[in-house]
Amino acid sequence: MTDVTVVGLAKRLEEVWVPGSDFPVILPRSSESLYLLQRVRDEAHRFANTFHRQRRSKSMTVSQLDGIPGLGPGRQQKLLAKFGSYKAVKAASLDDLCEVSGIGPSLAQTIFDHIHATQTAPAVNLSTGEVLE
Repeated sequence: MTDVTVVGLAKRLEEVWVPGSDFPVILPRSSESLYLLQRVRDEAHRFANTFHRQRRSKSMTVSQLDGIPGLGPGRQQKLLAKFGSYKAVKAASLDDLCEVSGIGPSLAQTIFDHIHATQTAPAVNLSTGEVLE
């Protein structure tokens, strides 16, 4: 499919830019053609923004402590309350993990093994907010 023409619609002045042309096509403000192009552009932006928000929202609600057998939301909260962050939990020793209420030696070993076995990149770049694969 090589016969598809691509155009750009500048938002500020609503100019239609065509590849290979030095000057934009100026459509009348009351033109139905301009209205159609604006609707297509706005829908494309709405779709992309909605998709991005869903991906970002989903990754923001997932904890790196999720999926550890025997470690439910209550124990996750106790760990984070004691250590303050996932990074501090990861730096904790087995003895430190055992000091948390409700976490025994076998669960502490499971947590320790799981945290140190999975080396995954963050789901979101914290400096830019970009969702990572």
